[in-house]
Amino acid sequence: MTTDEAPKAPDMARLNGNLVKIEELSQRLVSAFSQKKETDPALQAPGQELFLKAATAYMGDMMANPAKIMEQQVSYWGKSLKHYIQAQDALAKGKMRAPEDHTPDDGRFSGQTWETHPYFNFIKQQYQFNAEAVSNVVGGLDGLDPADKKRLEFFSGQIVDMLSPANFLGSNPEALALAAETDGQSLVDGLENMVRDVEANDGELVVTLSDKGAFKVGENLATTPGSVVFRNRMFELIQYAPTTPTVRRIPLIIFPPWINKFYILDLKEKNSLIKWVVDQGYTLFVVSWVNPDLTYSDVGMDTYVSEAFLTAIEEVKKITEQKKVNVVGYCIAGTTLGLTLSLMEKRKDTSVKSATFFTTMSDFSDQGEVGVFLDDDFVDAIEGEVTEKGVLQSQYMTRTFSYLRANDLVYAPAVRSYLMGKAPPAFDLLYWNGDGTNLPARMAVEYLRWLCQGDLFARGEFPLLGENLSIRDVKVPVFAIACETDHIAAWKASYDGVRQMGAKDKTFVLSESGHIAGIVNPPSKKKYGHYTNPDPTLPHDDWKTGAEFHQGSWWPRWGAWLADKSGKQVKARQPGDATHPVLCAAPGTYVLK
Repeated sequence: MTTDEAPKAPDMARLNGNLVKIEELSQRLVSAFSQKKETDPALQAPGQELFLKAATAYMGDMMANPAKIMEQQVSYWGKSLKHYIQAQDALAKGKMRAPEDHTPDDGRFSGQTWETHPYFNFIKQQYQFNAEAVSNVVGGLDGLDPADKKRLEFFSGQIVDMLSPANFLGSNPEALALAAETDGQSLVDGLENMVRDVEANDGELVVTLSDKGAFKVGENLATTPGSVVFRNRMFELIQYAPTTPTVRRIPLIIFPPWINKFYILDLKEKNSLIKWVVDQGYTLFVVSWVNPDLTYSDVGMDTYVSEAFLTAIEEVKKITEQKKVNVVGYCIAGTTLGLTLSLMEKRKDTSVKSATFFTTMSDFSDQGEVGVFLDDDFVDAIEGEVTEKGVLQSQYMTRTFSYLRANDLVYAPAVRSYLMGKAPPAFDLLYWNGDGTNLPARMAVEYLRWLCQGDLFARGEFPLLGENLSIRDVKVPVFAIACETDHIAAWKASYDGVRQMGAKDKTFVLSESGHIAGIVNPPSKKKYGHYTNPDPTLPHDDWKTGAEFHQGSWWPRWGAWLADKSGKQVKARQPGDATHPVLCAAPGTYVLK
């Protein structure tokens, strides 16, 4: 829509019919919201202590340095008033166009109307002036602990993002234009989408990110051929069918994170790391985790190590008749793999030949962006929730990670679905993102208290199975990949953990992009590059400064490293053996629950 276009005449009969539908849907929406269960407010927002600290710091600044506060206010007033006068002047002269716009580019306002229409451009510019003012005030606060300041910056930014004019019908020109063009049908469709989401989530407003009917695990996701050859209460062990006549002698086990499901590594053939590994000539095993219910409430980090990591390693050794295996741990599974390797070192268990870590934190002294959710206000509330429910329900982790990228994963999908009335896209990655899993109560608390808050592994004090585990006891050859824009496992923290490991053979690679795209980065796409530096003893900033950039995926570099750790070629192995019969075809049964 532009200011020169004449609006089409509305179909009044259709418009009135849609207004009736909107009224009916609104009543249904109110009923759906009434089903929402009460939750601890501390799970929804930081505690009052943070706001008190912020108010105290601001008052302290006003008293100690009033000139700074006035400078910030005058700058904001000046921009806002100047823009208002320019807009008024243009309208007084009969110019139905927006005044000059020097505000920064923002994807939320990419439509032409935000730039050309005087009303919507005025709203956009004023919003951006306000957003800048809030950012400057919070960023300029003195007297706050750095961790508190980081949290205040994050949560004030969340409020600013939520209040974007793009998020509301009356101030979103694209949504209004579409509503007019469709005689209100887009609003009917949007309300139907909202009602569906609220009803499906027991009164919670959780926007559907992808078309759930477009995908089915085992049919068009997770289709690499293989078989489940072992199962216990914690996991199913999938052995993939070979695609080469010979394979490397030493098998490979991948431990994916149990916060989500393993098929992020096997979305479809063209970007499947699992398929790529098999095609390189490896006997590949992948752990598919159970989705815990309340009967798993007493499962802790020790259970994951003993009944999953150590058990999987032993079963793979039996199936392949090998004394050693190579292992991969991704995210939380990488952290737990580090614990397992430390325990094995203390037990003189040499079953692991080499270890690869994908986006893994083992030193939590710098918690990265996710650290804003790791103070006692949130963790105390989570501990209370899991004590009552027996599990940390998947929605809490999904929501937490989504709000680290709120504009991309919360507000933009909500605008598309609710204001524009669009159906969710058929996007496999977003489908996987919404297919979360629960966390056992004891494990969740131990992870948050002992690792995230206490940093006990890096301090050499992590208590597990009768030992105090240390990151320095990880002594097998290590290959680690971190991602440059990772919102969950900051690359510098990942590097600092690897730097402390006791291994003499260490390789660290920094991939472009984030927590998922930086890992699921097949060579065929030639999309994201990576950095290498042969000296992993340097401080992280020095390592990056001296690193060499390489175009393309890190997969082939890892493949060459892994081949050197995997022995000679032997005849390809089919899934299972006499004592490990095939239980079912991949992707198994646990992934479907």
